[in-house]
Amino acid sequence: MKFPRCIRLDTSDTHVFPQAAAPGEWAVPGGLTFGGCDPETLDKKTRFAFQSGWLGTESLGWSSLVEVAEIDDAELARVVECLAKGFVSVLGAPDLTSARDAARAEADYAAGLCDHKPHTLLALERGLAEAEIFERIRVVVPERAQDHAKIWEIAPQEENDPPA
Repeated sequence: MKFPRCIRLDTSDTHVFPQAAAPGEWAVPGGLTFGGCDPETLDKKTRFAFQSGWLGTESLGWSSLVEVAEIDDAELARVVECLAKGFVSVLGAPDLTSARDAARAEADYAAGLCDHKPHTLLALERGLAEAEIFERIRVVVPERAQDHAKIWEIAPQEENDPPA
């Protein structure tokens, strides 16, 4: 099975998010952590996490990019348990049983986004449209570097993506 794993190409995550996820940490989109909040009332770093952050499953820190990676069943079970414990201890989930259900649903959603070759980079755009949070996933496509030019670009929007 494939699953998102945090990757850090530079140190920007440590400056733009309230807490950065560690490189190599498994990740989920994490939009559920913003349920019921108004993005306009968030501080600058938390708003950036809302707009483009992947949630690290161990640290509950944020990452700008993830790579598609292979994960085995035992490691996936560990990810779900770790995420569930974080939902209770940090995010205030009422109990571990309901937190496990939410963590499993989020992990299933994350795995479903990884229908790409291993090491494919993914970026996330999250926003609010008609009072609902939406998430749009983009494949980061490498370009051939020419004279130290930009080597990555975000793939164009698909026709079936929700409006920004």
